[in-house]
Parts: sequence; structure tokens; C-alpha cells
Amino acid sequence: MIRVIVADDQEPVRTGLRLLLESLPDVEVVGEAADGVAAVRLARRERPDVALLDIRMPGLNGIEATSMLAGPTVADPVAVVVITTFDLDEYVHGALRAGAKGFLLKEAGPQLIGEAVRAAANGDALISPQVTARLLGEFSRPVKRVREPATPLTGREEDVLALLAIGLTNIEIGERLFLSLGTVKTHIAGILAKLGLRNRVEAAMWAYESGRVRSED
Repeated sequence: MIRVIVADDQEPVRTGLRLLLESLPDVEVVGEAADGVAAVRLARRERPDVALLDIRMPGLNGIEATSMLAGPTVADPVAVVVITTFDLDEYVHGALRAGAKGFLLKEAGPQLIGEAVRAAANGDALISPQVTARLLGEFSRPVKRVREPATPLTGREEDVLALLAIGLTNIEIGERLFLSLGTVKTHIAGILAKLGLRNRVEAAMWAYESGRVRSED
């Protein structure tokens, strides 16, 4: 069972998310918080598998709470998924930089929320396909000077990275490239190792920042 906490300053939203999550057979909601300070306190006490955090909360916002729970200096991070009302929001980009393993729109249905929670619990990440290209493309322009890996990506790794960056899941990447799920996971692991990145969210941002993928692609 995947243990999840939900943090949002609006009680109806928290209730809706709880009901949605508890409709999934492998998810258990172990606590709720109405602000960022309470969310951090709750996460540290309960040690959930995943913290689902609203981006805009009093006390600490979603970015600050994410940094405290999942930032690069955190010794024992909690997997964070950020959820937002807006499909183009600079705060979401900041949350990804702070260590979030993905983000979703509040209108996402049970299937996508379930996929995101499961991915985060497994150490992977999921970006809502509806907003991936627009969000990452918008905040990655102009193309930055990024560090190229000492060992170049293979052609197949470049193909996988391009599809990952536009929000495709591992299964969809496999179907597009005629690869098994295990092979896709192996390629993603190779990409992350070569780039020195933690997860597919960072890999997607790197793809945009390096100019390999553009928002209009």
C-alpha cells in the first residue's frame, strides 16, 4: 500500500483529492494539511511514500515545502508531487527545481493521479502531458549553455529523451520506439547516469535547456 499525505489550503479540494486517492486500490491517505508548515511537519512525522502538495499555500508555499522535504541537501527525502490549478505556472517550474518528482493539474483524473503517485513512490517521476511542452519550453528559453555529458548519449538514448521530454510515459515511449518496457527503463537509467541527474523531470528540463527539444516540437 502506498502511503500518501495531501496538503491544500482549501478543504473541499483536500476532501476531493482524498476521496479520489482512496478510490485507488493500492493507495492509503495517512494525513491532510491545510498549509505548508503543517505539511512539512506531517510529512516528517508520518514519513509517507508520497506527499501531494498544492503549489499555493500559506505559511510555506509548495516550492518551499518541497525544498524542505525533497531538496538536494535533504538526507532522507520524501517523494513530492506538486499539484496546481494552472497549466503554465512559474511556481511549478520552481518546485521541480526544488526536488519535486512531478506535477499534475487538479483536474487530472484518478488514472493520471494514480500513475503519478505510483511513479513517485517507485523513485520515478511523471509530468502531466498536458503541460510538459508549454511549461518546460517556456522557462527554458533562451537555450542555455548546459554541460554536455562526458560520454555522449547514444542515438537511441536521444530518441528516448526527446519523447520523455514531451511527457510520454515509459509504456508510450516503448510503443513509439518499438522497445520493451525494460529496455526503455534501461535507456532512461543510462541517460540519468550520463547527465548526472536524479529523475526524468530533471532530464526533461535538460532536454529543453540544451535545445534538443523545443516547445513547438
